[in-house]
Amino acid sequence: MHLLQAVIMGLIQGLTEFLPVSSSGHLVLTSSLYKYFTNTEFMQGGGEEVFFDIILHLGTLLAVLIFFKEDIVKITKAFINACIKRDFSDTEAKLGLFIIIGTFFTIIVAYPLKIISEKLINLPCIVGIFIFLTGCILYTGEFVAEKIKVKTDKMDMKKAILIGLAQGIASIPGISRSGSTISTGVFLGLDRVSCARYSFLLSIPIIIGASMFYPVLELDFRDIAGYNWIAIITGFFISFISGFLCVKYFLKFLAKHSMKVFAYYCWIAGALMFIFFKFFA
Repeated sequence: MHLLQAVIMGLIQGLTEFLPVSSSGHLVLTSSLYKYFTNTEFMQGGGEEVFFDIILHLGTLLAVLIFFKEDIVKITKAFINACIKRDFSDTEAKLGLFIIIGTFFTIIVAYPLKIISEKLINLPCIVGIFIFLTGCILYTGEFVAEKIKVKTDKMDMKKAILIGLAQGIASIPGISRSGSTISTGVFLGLDRVSCARYSFLLSIPIIIGASMFYPVLELDFRDIAGYNWIAIITGFFISFISGFLCVKYFLKFLAKHSMKVFAYYCWIAGALMFIFFKFFA
């Protein structure tokens, strides 16, 4: 793995992990374009690729942990107290419970889609279709939101389950995790900022589980010493910094604007990706 690859991948991971445009879809796009124009693989595969993917996700995980550190502490304390007292009437305790429930339903959907998702990595034209579909999801969510006059910041069991299912479907490359979860919340009557906050908090256990525990089983730790650690560390910090800034300014953006601009982007990017890799690559 080269330093340039690490810089590009770190930046794409940090920006697209939280923006509603699909990080997995853009990683497929980037690697496919790199391979096409250089006639080489973007990454050479093997243990280093798996390890680097873990490191990039650790960067974005650290970004969301630091940004929401106060929320995480409050939710954790309230949830533990609620378990001890067997009383989940506290709002923060309920939120912790909803995150667990949402994660459970995410796994129910995402795990059966694992094989399909892995195959789609090598089919960029199909991933382009799913990015286009993400645009449709975003636009539909905003269209419905404009019709709902009264919006709320209150989560409930039904919303937690449906948003968790939406996150599970987003395991398909090209379907945005943040876009699907936020749009589902907006569709259910939540305001955008509350949707985004819950979406980012909901991403924490999934990032930990999907990007750390499972890939670690595939690693051969005897080879780690030979990895390009300068590139790996560079990718981590770029992923962390870009991810942190993305969360910070995306929340500010949602407070004043809709996500239609991201829908337009996904339509254009998805259509061009499909056409290029279907007819020219």
